Amino acid sequence: MNFKSFFLATAFILFSMVLSAQDQQQAELFWKAARANDVKTLKEFLDKGMDVNVKNRYGVTALSFASDKGNLAAVELLLEHGADPNLKDSFYGETPLGWAIYKKNAAIVKCMINHGGDLKNEDLVQGAAGAGLTEVVTLMLDKGAPGAEKVLYNAISSDDTTMFSIAFVHVKMNDTVLTEALVYATATKNEKMIARLKAAGARLPEKTSSPSSGSFDEALKGIYKSKEMNKAELDIAEGVLTASFDGSPPFRLKLTTDSTYLFADIPGLSLTVQRISGKITGITLIQPERTNSYFRVADQDMVNPKKAVVEDYTRVERPVNWPSFRGTDATGIADGQHPPLTWDMKNGTNMVWKTYIPGLSHASPVVWNNHIFIITASSSDTASEYRVGLFGDVEPANDSSSHLWKIYCLDKLTGEIRWEKKAFEGVPRVKRHVKASQANSTPVTNGEFVVALFGSEGMICYDFNGKEQWRKDLGILDAGWFFNEDTQWGHASSPVIYGNTVVVQCDRSKDSFIAAYDLKTGNEVWKVRRDEISSWGTPTVYHGKLRDELVTNASRFIRAYNPATGEELWRLAPNSEITVGTPVFNDSLIFVTGGYTPIFPVYAIRPGGKGDISIADSVNSGESVAWRKKRGGTYMPTPIAYQGYLYTLANQGLIICYNAATGEIKYKETIRGGGAFTASPVAADGKIYCTSEENGVFVIKAGPDYELITTNPVGEICMATPAITDGLILIRGQHHLFCIGLRK
Repeated sequence: MNFKSFFLATAFILFSMVLSAQDQQQAELFWKAARANDVKTLKEFLDKGMDVNVKNRYGVTALSFASDKGNLAAVELLLEHGADPNLKDSFYGETPLGWAIYKKNAAIVKCMINHGGDLKNEDLVQGAAGAGLTEVVTLMLDKGAPGAEKVLYNAISSDDTTMFSIAFVHVKMNDTVLTEALVYATATKNEKMIARLKAAGARLPEKTSSPSSGSFDEALKGIYKSKEMNKAELDIAEGVLTASFDGSPPFRLKLTTDSTYLFADIPGLSLTVQRISGKITGITLIQPERTNSYFRVADQDMVNPKKAVVEDYTRVERPVNWPSFRGTDATGIADGQHPPLTWDMKNGTNMVWKTYIPGLSHASPVVWNNHIFIITASSSDTASEYRVGLFGDVEPANDSSSHLWKIYCLDKLTGEIRWEKKAFEGVPRVKRHVKASQANSTPVTNGEFVVALFGSEGMICYDFNGKEQWRKDLGILDAGWFFNEDTQWGHASSPVIYGNTVVVQCDRSKDSFIAAYDLKTGNEVWKVRRDEISSWGTPTVYHGKLRDELVTNASRFIRAYNPATGEELWRLAPNSEITVGTPVFNDSLIFVTGGYTPIFPVYAIRPGGKGDISIADSVNSGESVAWRKKRGGTYMPTPIAYQGYLYTLANQGLIICYNAATGEIKYKETIRGGGAFTASPVAADGKIYCTSEENGVFVIKAGPDYELITTNPVGEICMATPAITDGLILIRGQHHLFCIGLRK
């Protein structure tokens, strides 16, 4: 398959087949039978004349659903009735054959090939090779599928001798192929491959000292930037030249005889080098549809030389509370709280305390005076699947064991547990994503009550002594993959308090809603149905001079409601098909981002709008939209608006700084050594704290110029956004809650 993570895709055409309500219902039952491998029901529908290739709104057929689930019997039946294995869906642009390869199901792949699966696309061969489907790759190449050379090169790079042998006998050898293959094999130091290639006549190219000859000139190494502040980085290691763009994984470049370098694994992509008087001044990335030019810049470490870190020991005059996700109104700002810049978990430097919290949760800690509240969910299956990092997987975790949900109240000064309460116990009502937990929603408090949302298990309100006030069943919150509604990933949106009500955004596969409940009694105050699919962002209340606006981020529309009544005020489109980030604001603008293909917008919205405030695709501003970026939105972390700038943080650590008022990009930089980021950035006293999943907290100077101040390891996986208050930063690790503060 031509994508490694489910947020990377190719084309998007949002349309639905014109079906009557009854036909739509029948089609949904047909697709459901394919997903369930219900051959009997499938046959009944087909015998009654059901179109075997009927598509859902994303262009997906029953054959793709059956292929995705690995249902061989259903696949065979559908193919026998004329199902087309080459029909591309209208979102990912993928075929049922491609899905089968992605799922590494050799039996289904071979079945589709034997029923007319098109092998002209060499990406399919690459996908099968990458999935380790040796029999499938052999069958494809035997049938004349293209791409044997790429399989050979990839096998050399990955040291896969089995795949190397399969590809070797199918490659049409010539001097160019042999030379390139030997260059790669030499770089990997695989003596068996080297010997076999040399026996076939491969010879290394003669060395040359001329930079213009296309050899891997060491002067190529370095950082390049475009006028849009996109960044490219070239590196040479063990004779292999690679290029990385805005923090992407490195792509290998093929050796040529001039200043043009081809991408080894991406057809149609090349890179040219510009020189003036022999000195490298820039590079140009040449793609089928466009070119991008980059100019040579100094290395980041030279631009921002490391400086001595000076801690701020200013006394906190007014400790602030951190009552909800990202603090007050999700701003993530804690100026005047003077948290530390450095700490060391190993030797205890600036670590005030740490407290073990059992279970797994991505919920952040919230703070009111000396009370800290945190929730968790403990699985009885201690080996249940859980993965972090930069990967894509749509399948939920295989964990149907009994769970125990709890809320804890800790003392802020000592970390001692004041009280803990069991909220629920039993098998979860929905599954979770392999990168998620069964307790993702951050609690919210107003100093008298604390409300905790435990997803599909329900919502509970406690007083500060741990006495339960009420509980509310919100139904099955089966938020999941829009492409396949049966896929469950779990709920994550956090509750917010507005006046005497608590508001929850419950977007799911069907019957989404947003509602407000009385904070003292739990009684419903208002509830509004939403024509939305699954989303995971927390709503935000913008407090305006003329009115307050409850802003929600979701796929079909960004919407604002009257938080007192639930009346919709305005809506804005288009947006990403999956939305996770929470809306944020400064004094005069509301910022909303989305980071899922194919739309990655950044919106700066003027409050006070009415009705549909969407703007034409040909413009980037309007009456209610101060500015818009069609690309640049981020996927998981919520952005932060701070001191006149808007900062977005991407999963791979790319941080973009915008002028908040105009949208002008001030810089784009990738946090080196950061790895993957899920937690959202927070800020205090001119510093921005970015928490990596596995590599600690990176402290960056706020402002229009990028400067990394310090890097602080935590020693545990960190998925939750920290809280800052009273000179302290509270960091939730996978097993502990850490309290960091300055200690002279």
